[in-house]
Amino acid sequence: MQPLNLRQIEVFRAVMITGSINGAAQLLFVSQPAVSRMLSHTEARIGFQLFERVKGRLYPSPEARSLFNDVESVYRDILRVNTTLHNLVQQRHGVLRVASSPSLGHQLVPDAIAAFRQCNEDIRISLECLRHVLLRDRLLDRQADLGISLFPIDHPNLRAVPLSYIRVMVVCPLDHPLTRIPADELPQALADAAFIGYTADTPFNSFMKMAFEHVGLPYRPSIDVDSPHHACALVKNGSGFSVVDEISFRASGAGRMAVLPILSEERLTISLVHLRREPLAQFAQVFVEQLRNTLVGSGFNLFNMD
Repeated sequence: MQPLNLRQIEVFRAVMITGSINGAAQLLFVSQPAVSRMLSHTEARIGFQLFERVKGRLYPSPEARSLFNDVESVYRDILRVNTTLHNLVQQRHGVLRVASSPSLGHQLVPDAIAAFRQCNEDIRISLECLRHVLLRDRLLDRQADLGISLFPIDHPNLRAVPLSYIRVMVVCPLDHPLTRIPADELPQALADAAFIGYTADTPFNSFMKMAFEHVGLPYRPSIDVDSPHHACALVKNGSGFSVVDEISFRASGAGRMAVLPILSEERLTISLVHLRREPLAQFAQVFVEQLRNTLVGSGFNLFNMD
């Protein structure tokens, strides 16, 4: 048996996806005879049939179905190479790719981008709001130049630089009975109230469990969400109380929510994250400085950068 080349893999994948020679030809922008010849040559090369021909359609053999799993993996790797190549070309023309935690990406980071663009109109910016693990992976895969994260990202190939800390708030609907409970009675009252928690795969879930444990509260959510932005929306419509960060609280419109006097000492740290061994481009450093200015303008205290 001789190994397959990339063109044979591409034709095989096209036939698997479309189910016909004609469909594969359209997908690859080549003629039907060319696909048919390549497929026949591939089957001769490996020594067995990949497809059964029935009334003009091709039905994959069990061997073809097994091979397809590995072919898809190869195809994803090729796409990744092409994406990296595209990004390298774009970087030469001034492109800044920012990945942000959702809490920061709803208002804070867009504010910094708007201010940065006023003096850097030639720089193209892309912004993705990503959950914690995806944000980390974007940076490791070089699909983002820098990340702005609300929770620690610990990886040997990444450097995290603390920028600022923000408060954590326990919020409930503005007219909720909890707003009339004395502070020393709040833990017991909250234990009996419906509350909005976070899905198990989010950093907020772990954070809330520890914070609740510190004040003797059970962690029994009535509703699970994946971001403080959604938690705020549910609080405002009366679904219960929740714990959110200060930026999400501001961005969601604080007028319909009350802040309860509990967990007031808890803090979260906003960090700049990037590849450890690859320094930021000059315009990326300018953007980070603008982000720091935006934090100051929003009333947040800064850490000194190393």
